[in-house]
Amino acid sequence: MSELFPVFAEHSRYVQRIRRRYAEDLPRLPAGLPDRAVIAALIDDLLTDRQLGSALRVARHLVLERLAVLDIEQGASVADVTLAMTHLAEVTLDRALTAARAELDAIHGEPRTADGRDIAFWVIGMGKLGARELNVSSDIDLIYVYEDDGETQGPKPISAHEYFANVAKRLYALIGDVVDDGQVFRVDLALRPNGKSGPPAVSLSMLEEYFLVQGREWERFAWLKSRVVAPLAGMGSPADPRTLALRDLVTPFVYRRYLDYGVFEGLRQLHGKIRSEAKARAAGRPERANDVKLSRGGIREIEFTVQLLQVVRGGQFPEIRTRSTVKALAQVAARGLMKAETAQRLSEAYVFLRRVEHRIQFLDDQQTHCLPQADADLAWIAASLGLTCSRETCELFEQLGEVRELVAMEFDALLHEGGAPKPGGCKGGQCGGPRPAVDGEDFLQGLPEPLARAVRALADGPRVQGLREESRQRLAKLFYRAAQAVEADECSLDAAVRFVDWVEPLLRRESYLALLVERPAVQARLLRLLGLARWPMRYLMQHPGVIDELADPLLLTARFDREAFRADLLDRERGWARSGQADEEALLDTLRRAHHAEVFRTLVRDVEGRITVEQVADDLSSLADAVLQIAIDWAWARFGKAHRPDPRLAVIAYGKLGGKELGYGGDLDVVFVFDDDDENASEIYGAFLRRLITWLTLRTSAGELFDIDTALRPNGNSGLLVTSLAHFEAYQTGRGSNTAWTWEHQAITRARFCAGNAELAERCEGVRRQVLTAPRDAQALKTEVQAMREKVRAARPVRAGLFDVKHSEGGMMDAEFAVQVLVLAHSAAHPQLQDDLGNIALLLLAETLELLPAGVGVAAATAYRELRKVQHRARLDEQSTALDEEAAAPLAVHRAAVLALWLAVFG
Repeated sequence: MSELFPVFAEHSRYVQRIRRRYAEDLPRLPAGLPDRAVIAALIDDLLTDRQLGSALRVARHLVLERLAVLDIEQGASVADVTLAMTHLAEVTLDRALTAARAELDAIHGEPRTADGRDIAFWVIGMGKLGARELNVSSDIDLIYVYEDDGETQGPKPISAHEYFANVAKRLYALIGDVVDDGQVFRVDLALRPNGKSGPPAVSLSMLEEYFLVQGREWERFAWLKSRVVAPLAGMGSPADPRTLALRDLVTPFVYRRYLDYGVFEGLRQLHGKIRSEAKARAAGRPERANDVKLSRGGIREIEFTVQLLQVVRGGQFPEIRTRSTVKALAQVAARGLMKAETAQRLSEAYVFLRRVEHRIQFLDDQQTHCLPQADADLAWIAASLGLTCSRETCELFEQLGEVRELVAMEFDALLHEGGAPKPGGCKGGQCGGPRPAVDGEDFLQGLPEPLARAVRALADGPRVQGLREESRQRLAKLFYRAAQAVEADECSLDAAVRFVDWVEPLLRRESYLALLVERPAVQARLLRLLGLARWPMRYLMQHPGVIDELADPLLLTARFDREAFRADLLDRERGWARSGQADEEALLDTLRRAHHAEVFRTLVRDVEGRITVEQVADDLSSLADAVLQIAIDWAWARFGKAHRPDPRLAVIAYGKLGGKELGYGGDLDVVFVFDDDDENASEIYGAFLRRLITWLTLRTSAGELFDIDTALRPNGNSGLLVTSLAHFEAYQTGRGSNTAWTWEHQAITRARFCAGNAELAERCEGVRRQVLTAPRDAQALKTEVQAMREKVRAARPVRAGLFDVKHSEGGMMDAEFAVQVLVLAHSAAHPQLQDDLGNIALLLLAETLELLPAGVGVAAATAYRELRKVQHRARLDEQSTALDEEAAAPLAVHRAAVLALWLAVFG
């Protein structure tokens, strides 16, 4: 890099003009970066010798001159410069609005509703003003909204609509008119409902109707950045019910409650139009080819990239809702929606392009984004960025080219993944010409016969016949891809047919069809998954939203991370709170969607053979623990009778959850205990537990979580839903007349603290160990356990000639009962048995402790593992676990091992 000459703001012709014309006024602006308070004080000072319109304009000139110096000579950040410009817009709009309303109030009086209430009025900032990212020579996109209809109460009454239309006119005159001192900002109202043909100000009811009836996809991207920018008095009160009413209209318009892949096509069309217009402007005008905002790889494409990800997923993931482009990039990366490296590079690209944009605009205070043609101007811009630019070589153009290519590649990869044709993929009318109809014979004849039959049956049905043409074309595209996958041996024909079955119930949820069209890789992985087992299809039918998880590159290699899961959900809760939507319904749905997504992730790793049966159970059990804990935290925080910051509550897991052997769709066997000396503790925790169980079991629009079984609590279904820890201890350890049965002690061998107040975990485990080490008559124990086993066997009979891997003699339940006897009979002498290790580890330990003959424990442990695998595979493929002789033959050795264990334990 050659030596750079010193860079000064005075190269700017705009700065030169301001310094000549307003030399005496420049000292009125204190040193440093101007904020709202400084700008307001500056305007007050200027008003001592000027009218308001002039004061606002001169204030703008003085602020811009200061920002030019800070930016070019002192290295102020883009964030600082754009925030100062935003503050300038907010303060000047607030002053203009106050003056406009005062003038109109004097003529017409204040507008009021029929019942006498005053009517709120908001200036909505859109685009970069809404995002607090206003550039130094920007126009401001505004929309004017008033609260309700009514009329003024003065000597010349007019309707509220006329009044606020006049406010809009006076605002424009004070802010946008060009007079001797120039203008404050160019004002653009084109984003208002119905654009330039719409009224200048709209009521909340008019806005609501417009969103419902006419709102277009591209307008959702515009409203994403919207916020109230004036009056300033209302901006600091996010809980103001009036402002909330406005927000509650905008939020559901921008963010849908589902994964909204339908916006891709709308944005694709909008972007195509913008690129075409940029090319048309540049045709024959080479100086317009270097537009850092609208050309290929420009600022707009970074904004679109971020906003597309936000609109698609922001309905379910409020933590990614933010107006700032740089903050949004960080959020989508944190959520795993973009690689962290990509987000960082796009963020750096955005800052670089915005710096170039500011240098361009500082030259003449023109709203342009095209690099100048003059050599001196280019050299000045380059030098201000630490680069060189001459006729021989220009580092500015080189860096700009690299940045724009990066941006364009990332944008095209996101926007056109499902829309751009692949080389050689233009068969069957997929490229050019009319698109195939899903019920067209030419299309159907191009599919494999079994797939064609399934598609024809679906296409002839009323659901498909009633779809929009766009959706029917999407279906054809998806089925054609499925046929291609079969042809390429990427999935089985059975999987493709199952895919048709899977699609049918989703025809009313067109967003999922759009998702698959936009994400071919997701459809490919889905087809493979459907070919591996039947149960995944059932799960996907119940929870179709989880298919988006198939896009995660870490899906197959990662494992469930409890702390990361909890952190994500707490971040999501904060996101709901920021958007004012942290109500019970949103949190219930959030918890369910997060649980379904994690179950599905585990399911995919399972059927792909990436994790073992034991790891599946570990992950599902840990997930259940985490969901229980979050439900307790969220429900208690919203519990009206909460008498302390955190409940003194413990959840004790039994059964499969207690043994960390939870399967898909398993219910949770739990017991609730509290340790709280409040005199109303029993009543408080009883009410809370009823609420908590509702949180866990209620079926919402997002589905369900768990079935909760509390039958193992003291005295079973006739006992209290929640008991004190002291009572639980007395009941389990046999103190008093009301004591636990042997079968309850069998159950407690697999019990563990799984959620609640961590301070109670040690005491709960202490009770369990007291039970395990209590003195027992070994023979009486065996007799009672055998009697219970016979009772269970009688309740679950197995047809003659079949072997049920769980319930038959020599099955999993025999091994489990044998382990329970070993633990209850020998824990006092062998403390190692008290640990909740799981059946396999306990069998191996029992043999090591010589409680079983040599080889019996090892063989039984192996048998139990293999029987679990068989049971697991059968359930995944929705097959019976009762096997005929031929299917059961390979398990004979394992069945014999369990019978040997039973004989060794019970004699």
